[in-house]
Formats: sequence, structure tokens, C-alpha cells
Amino acid sequence: MHQKRPNLPASILASIKARKNRGEGVHSVHDRDSGMLIASYNVHKCVGIDRKFDPARIAHVIREIGADVIALQEADSRFGERRGLLDLGWMERETGLLPVPISGVAKAHGWHGNVIFFREGLVRDVHQVKLPGLEPRGALITELEMKDGSTLRVIAAHLGLLNRSRQQQARMLLDIVGSRDEHPTVLMGDLNEWRLGDRSALNTLATVFGLPPAVPSFPSRLPVLALDRIMANRPGLIERVVTHDTPLARLASDHLPIKTVVKLGSTAEG
Repeated sequence: MHQKRPNLPASILASIKARKNRGEGVHSVHDRDSGMLIASYNVHKCVGIDRKFDPARIAHVIREIGADVIALQEADSRFGERRGLLDLGWMERETGLLPVPISGVAKAHGWHGNVIFFREGLVRDVHQVKLPGLEPRGALITELEMKDGSTLRVIAAHLGLLNRSRQQQARMLLDIVGSRDEHPTVLMGDLNEWRLGDRSALNTLATVFGLPPAVPSFPSRLPVLALDRIMANRPGLIERVVTHDTPLARLASDHLPIKTVVKLGSTAEG
């Protein structure tokens, strides 16, 4: 007997019930001895649910998270010069995070709005990928060498709103991953996909990254849709994915950040 998939009304009811227990959303400081904390956050061009443009709030949420590696989406203005919207100097001073360098853009922080920040290690390789589809979408791929000499490949992506585009974009990402040397790899970002089924981009990506459990992160005030994902190409590479749910995170963007712990030394062979 097949188990029924939860429908949207059921997800809404579950979120309403969970909202009563959200409280003040106190977050704990990550113990780095337990592994590397990574996170993904659609910052909504630094516009909060109160419609105020406030990059400082986004920066403070990032400081709250305390990640070792974080991928942001919508970190640049979408049109014109695609100007970066965060104070990179503040980020480095207050969080110890540095942006993965990109080329060919004078004033943007990321590639098509995607930016990766990291705390320690060396950037061994960077690839800026323009994804297919009607909307201007992209992915940023970097290989980071950790202090212990291990390598982690990070793919930061923001997939399109149209299903056909998401399918094309997912297949392109898989082609890129398959064409390079095998490394422990995490894919994270706003994949704009919460449904499953044959036409879902999640099922396409699952052939390499598996199918992660849904963690509702949108909208931030009452999260019901798991648009944001963190996926890994090896069993045991990441722990349980959770939202970073604090009062400031609920206000600063229409997405909640999601986060998990990477354990490079405990991945399964194969």
C-alpha cells in the first residue's frame, strides 16, 4: 500500500500548528568540532516582509547563523549594473566570511545573484555557469580546500520559476558534476521546487544527490513550501537540514535560511 504524499492544505495546517511552538527561535552557537556548518539563504534582494530594504538585517542574520560556508541567492540587484547589495567589508569584520571571487562583473557580489561566502580554506577552482531558461539564472561552483587538505565542492544555484526551465537547469548541473573528478559535493540554493513526481527537477537531481526530506522555508512568516534545499552526492556527508528560525530571520527576507553540518571524514564509500 502506497503512502499518500502530504498535500498543500495539510502542509499549511502543520505549519500553523508548528507556529504556535516557534517562540523566540533561540539559536545555539555551532560547535565546530562536530563538523562544518553550511547554510543557504535567499535574501530577497535584502527586502524584508515589511517591504523595507535593509541589508544590515540580512548581514545580522548571517552573523546569527555563524556558518563556515553559506550560499546566498538574490544578493545582487537584478537589472542594470547588477550591483551587490551587502557590505562585504562588514561581512568580513563581523563574521569572518570572505566571498568566493568571480570574474567579469564589476559591481556584483555574485553570479546571477548567487554568492558563496567561506570562513577558512583555499579556493581551488571557480566556475560561473549560465543556466538555460527564459529567466536570467545561474549557478556558482567552487572547490574549497579545507585546512586538513580535504576538498569540498559547493554548487550554489537558483533555479527558475518555470518547470521546463528547472528541468533543463537540473540536467545541466548534473552534466557538469558528471564531467569533473569525483569530490564530496553539496548542492544548495533556492530550487523553486517543492512538488515531487516525474516532472519534478528534484527527481532529476536525485539521481546524483538523492532526495532530501522537505524542510519548509517559504514564506518566512508561515513556512509551508520547501523551496530551499541542501543536497549531497554521498551518503553521510550532511546531517539533518533545519531552518534558522529566529525573529530577525522571519522579518529580513521572505525565505528562512536553511542549514546543516558537513562531515567530510564520515562519508560512505561508493
